[in-house]
Amino acid sequence: MNTAVNVNVVHEAEAQRQHARVRIPAKVVYPGANREPIERTIRDLSAGGFSFDMGKLEARVGEFHQGRLQFLLDGMELGVDVEFQVRAVDTANGRAGCQFHNLRPREIATLRYLISAHLSGEMVSVGDLLNTLQRENFTKPRKHAGGGMDAFGRFRAVGFSLGIFVVGVAAFAYILKSVYGLYFVTHAESAQVSVPGMQVTMPREGTVQSLVPMGGIVEKGAPIASFSATMLEMLKGHLTEEQLDPDNVEQLFGRQMKGTLTSPCTCKVSQQLVADGQFASKGAVIFDLVPQDVQPTVEARFAYTDFAQATPGTRVSFQVAGEDEPRYGKIASTNLQNGGLSSDIRVVIQPETALDNGLAGQPVEVRIDHGPSLGWMVNKALAAAR
Repeated sequence: MNTAVNVNVVHEAEAQRQHARVRIPAKVVYPGANREPIERTIRDLSAGGFSFDMGKLEARVGEFHQGRLQFLLDGMELGVDVEFQVRAVDTANGRAGCQFHNLRPREIATLRYLISAHLSGEMVSVGDLLNTLQRENFTKPRKHAGGGMDAFGRFRAVGFSLGIFVVGVAAFAYILKSVYGLYFVTHAESAQVSVPGMQVTMPREGTVQSLVPMGGIVEKGAPIASFSATMLEMLKGHLTEEQLDPDNVEQLFGRQMKGTLTSPCTCKVSQQLVADGQFASKGAVIFDLVPQDVQPTVEARFAYTDFAQATPGTRVSFQVAGEDEPRYGKIASTNLQNGGLSSDIRVVIQPETALDNGLAGQPVEVRIDHGPSLGWMVNKALAAAR
């Protein structure tokens, strides 16, 4: 066997390259060729091996033995089982040098403690030895620069480092964006696409019948619904007292007159407030219409504390629900909610690009960015450099 000390463990002293050879009173016992015990006195001992007096025994280089090192501590004998190989023989001085093989962590710690205590002149005791064996005496081997790592290992190490760097940059960007949004971006409390609506009312008391389906488009002046009213309702205010006798009133009430409601604009029917065949009083709203030739705007509501940012002429960005890209516009007008003292400000935003009338009523997210822009920072840097 040509293996040295167990390479899977590294003692703390070995990591510091301490390898002293000392003379410690000890002996080694190992079986001979005929299995009879052979006992020899140790001349010197180190963490890597030892030498002993051969006496009349002949030792040959390369011999491998399993034996036991015996030490005397506080009147007690300490034995350490070892495997060793004869590496050198000095017949003139009767000395044989041996090297340890396959030492376990426990044996390594014991030998290191005995050598260190002997070098420092301390009294070796069983209690100190037990305390040494109970603690962690081993560290990781030193890494050799540029060695022990193949191409795949280097690629994995670089990839791991790059991944950690990317995660760190992403976390920093997220925190920076959150802080920027907290201090330099004002959000509307609510907003929607708004189109100025028109209403169609009932001219007489009677029943109504729609001629255009819900959501349909009707041209300006085209019939949108028909209504039925009694002759008495049509002539109310035009009859004299003589004509209002019971028989005449009964005849007028039983006769029906029909009329037509026309659209005041090219509009889309957004809502029918009175169902077909239902009686409606004079002046009741029958239809809500959305003009198709009117540019939609965005109505938003901001908190009163944001009045310094929500001023006319301020450029804003907004995103309509269902759209992926943001749009831009300018604040056209501002006024207090409901036209009186209020904690809310109503803002009308004129979009830079036309909105589809079909988006009327859709919720919108509105934000005012009043922080330093990239151009602002460049101008500041150029001004500072002059």
